[in-house]
Amino acid sequence: MPVLFILATLALDAIGYGLIMPVMPDLLREVTGGDLAGAALWGGVLTGGFAVMQFLCGPVIGNLSDRFGRRPVLLGSLAVLTGDYVVLALAASVWLILAGRLVTGAASSTFGTASAYLADISTPQQRAQRFGLIGAAYGIGFVLGPALGGLLAQYGIRAPFVAAAVIAGANLLFGLLVVRETLAPAHRRRFEWRRANPFGAFRAIGRLPGLGRFLVIYTAYEFAFTVYPVIWAYYAIARFGWTPGQVGLSLALYGVGFALVQGVLIRPALRLLGRGGTIALGLAAAVVSFAFLIGIENGTLALAMVPVSTLSGLVMPALRAEMTDRVAPSQQGELQGALASLHAFGMIAAPLIYTRVFALFTGATAILDLPGMVFAIPSVLSLIALLLLWRVRFERSAP
Repeated sequence: MPVLFILATLALDAIGYGLIMPVMPDLLREVTGGDLAGAALWGGVLTGGFAVMQFLCGPVIGNLSDRFGRRPVLLGSLAVLTGDYVVLALAASVWLILAGRLVTGAASSTFGTASAYLADISTPQQRAQRFGLIGAAYGIGFVLGPALGGLLAQYGIRAPFVAAAVIAGANLLFGLLVVRETLAPAHRRRFEWRRANPFGAFRAIGRLPGLGRFLVIYTAYEFAFTVYPVIWAYYAIARFGWTPGQVGLSLALYGVGFALVQGVLIRPALRLLGRGGTIALGLAAAVVSFAFLIGIENGTLALAMVPVSTLSGLVMPALRAEMTDRVAPSQQGELQGALASLHAFGMIAAPLIYTRVFALFTGATAILDLPGMVFAIPSVLSLIALLLLWRVRFERSAP
């Protein structure tokens, strides 16, 4: 049951985020009295603010869970999220919505704590598979969230926020009933602000033997895969002439495939290839799929590449399991919080780079009409990550 709670929490975090996406443009136009372009600008501010809060708060919450335990941190964040969604459902000004999204970003920075909880209750042989389930839960949540939000929007633009509050509240009650503390008092450590800020956490984790290289691989992987949420919709329209419906269908197919890879395929891959081989296969698939998208002009062929692209989902469960095995129980929250901050950093920095490169190679003023050139960046990053695996000794190469 505790594993089910963690997976439900992560899936519902993703659903709660996706629920409000379809109604945000209309809500922002309502509260600002402006047009769609103005709403888009505010939407960018809200998205950036959300990512910044996750970057700043991931290590803080992870370190708090190393000090006070996983249970109070997880349940406390759900309580804050429940109240925050209620505030957002009633918000009548854009500034209150901005404040609410900042609070949501901070309170939902529990990915690291949830991962640390699973690490606490899992044997080394179980960790990679269970981290795969985390990815699957997120994938399912991101597929279901926008779909449910679109359906609920017919009952009003505030309805998805009410639904998100109900979902978070129900999961809080579930957690109160089934979640036990997993971090023994003997394994807890003093909270220190110098380690709880993102840069301090990176330094502390990077000093541990063998983790520096893995952090570089993790960062390269996260930055590479941010290209999909940032660019895919614009690329598909510019290259293939797809409609929004076709873009949504392609993203749903990718999300389902990613969930299947991380939830089902990860176990046989680990058994046959070990952790090192599993990571290498996923990175090789990423190099090939990104490179393929650079020059492709046929949308059907792009969809045919989805199974290869989703094999890259093998990387993260095996990589997180390997890093988890290299730190002490008292540092699990710190490690997972640092990884959550690296993910958030990618969400902040990658859009600035990817959108600029896409603009340089798209439209009448392009230096070369090749929208797919933007995928050269993640292809090279994936190749660098693959080369960094050379001669790495894995703690437990097979379960």
